[in-house]
Amino acid sequence: MSEFAVGDTDFLVDGRPVRLLSGALHYFRVHEGRWGHRLAMLRAMGLNCVETYVPWNLHEPRPGEFRDADALGRFLDAARAAGLWAIVRPGPYICAEWENGGLPHWLTGAPGVRIRTRDEGFLGPVERWFSRLLPQVVNRQFDRGGPVVMVQVENEYGSYGSDRVYLRRLAEVLRAEGVRVPLFTSDGPEDHMLTGGSLDGEGVLATVNFGSQARRAFETLRRRQPSGPLMCMEFWCGWFDHWGGAHAVRDPADAADALREILECGASVNLYMAHGGTSFAGWAGANRGGTLHDGVLEPDVTSYDYDAPIDEVGRPTEKFWHFRSLLAAHADGPLPELPPACPSLGSPAVVDLTGWAPLSAVLDALGGPETESPVPLTFEELDVDRGLVRYTVDVPGPRRPYPLTVRGLRDLAVVYVDGVRAGVVTEQEPELKEPVAGPARVELWVESLGRVNYGPRTGESKGVTGGVLHERQFLHGVRARALRLDAFDAGVESVPFESVPFESVPFGTPPAPSAPGLYRGTVTVSAPGDARLELPGWTRGFAWLNGFNLGRYWSTGPQSSLYVPGPALRKGTNEIWLLELETAAPPPTLTPTN
Repeated sequence: MSEFAVGDTDFLVDGRPVRLLSGALHYFRVHEGRWGHRLAMLRAMGLNCVETYVPWNLHEPRPGEFRDADALGRFLDAARAAGLWAIVRPGPYICAEWENGGLPHWLTGAPGVRIRTRDEGFLGPVERWFSRLLPQVVNRQFDRGGPVVMVQVENEYGSYGSDRVYLRRLAEVLRAEGVRVPLFTSDGPEDHMLTGGSLDGEGVLATVNFGSQARRAFETLRRRQPSGPLMCMEFWCGWFDHWGGAHAVRDPADAADALREILECGASVNLYMAHGGTSFAGWAGANRGGTLHDGVLEPDVTSYDYDAPIDEVGRPTEKFWHFRSLLAAHADGPLPELPPACPSLGSPAVVDLTGWAPLSAVLDALGGPETESPVPLTFEELDVDRGLVRYTVDVPGPRRPYPLTVRGLRDLAVVYVDGVRAGVVTEQEPELKEPVAGPARVELWVESLGRVNYGPRTGESKGVTGGVLHERQFLHGVRARALRLDAFDAGVESVPFESVPFESVPFGTPPAPSAPGLYRGTVTVSAPGDARLELPGWTRGFAWLNGFNLGRYWSTGPQSSLYVPGPALRKGTNEIWLLELETAAPPPTLTPTN
């Protein structure tokens, strides 16, 4: 029976020193039909290991209700077949620019729950989830012939808290569930982060995350941890994008120089990301701006390309070749050749839009029941993880026009007054531009742009968290109706798209070519292949292909199209759905990726 262990200076396989050359690849951001290709690309770059997070909220959308919860095991089997070891980071918190940092909305929205602490209201659900998840890891550990060589206790906890009782409890749960491979923590290379986030002296290896200045980072780590292998658990070789921001790019030569410094220190490394993939189905998270991440909301785009060495559609970039050249010197033999490129769509194909339904009719057909409360209910109170809510409130009258303000608004709201679009309000600009006279009926269509995934505001509520004010007066008797994205989404391949209850949606012809609503259409292809869905002129919404949610599009950029995995297409006619929340445009087009 082989053993993977932590030595005084190195990782050991049956007593032989080894270096982990790992790459981050999130199974949930890559279509399962492309796992094999992406893992082979990691091997061809010179890596011997793959690392993945596990998003709790994806797999347990409601308490005790599990969705595709065995996906991790299938991915680990694919990693083993590709000849890679595996590092698993099961959470419960993962950050990862993922909705709510991977924590379920039903948990963070529960009254009184103190997330990421020893609070039993938090730890109880964590332990129940781990009891469901961890057998997939335990049964695939290295000493059982599987690929798993390390498991993380918590993720960058020193950037959030300092509850060592909580960290110790998590480590104990992992051991009690049968995890025998080495445990580790990962934090920024700062004294306060390592002090708050590591379990030094308790048999848990501390690792550090950074994008440059490896020697300085490892010197800081050595002051806390005098022995044990050095490892950069997240070498940030690229970065992610926010809606409305610039596309992040890191010079390939600069990234290669930083990787070279890590390797010269004799350290192991995990490239974050080796291949980023895509945050399908509206699962992209959001950050808060400012030095302490407590400022303006910055929603993350759908693409998680990350300027990684393997791009969003699986192609090698210039950075890939720089890294392959460096890593080849540390390989046991010649590196494998690159796998054949994934097929691309042969030629552009225009979508034929065949039907339209207004948002109100879609809400009536697929939404939840309408509720009424004195003040607006949050998304969490309405059981919405991803989706939108229509809040309706009456302005009494007669009264003259006064400013209408949405207090505690998260994200943005499209406002209608007596059925006429009156504008958009946001967290930063919560007052409607034109005053409102009474009596009037006000509708606020609020979409969650992603829950915060990092910093002290992780877990904050979504929707309208304060109230609707007319001048200084709160308007009460707020009606709310929610539309969850998974009302549209077949979600897993075992559920056919035709089973989604669209027959209840009354499709017709839009009153104007640009009207918001749900658009239905088809696109015909002669052979499936990777493609991009181009949506010039469309403003903001979501797209589905044969029931597979491609994610959010938004004209604010920098992302201008959506990646379409070839396995989501089928030869012949394909169904397209577009939920446009503001302004539609001419029919979109599928274009080749090559």
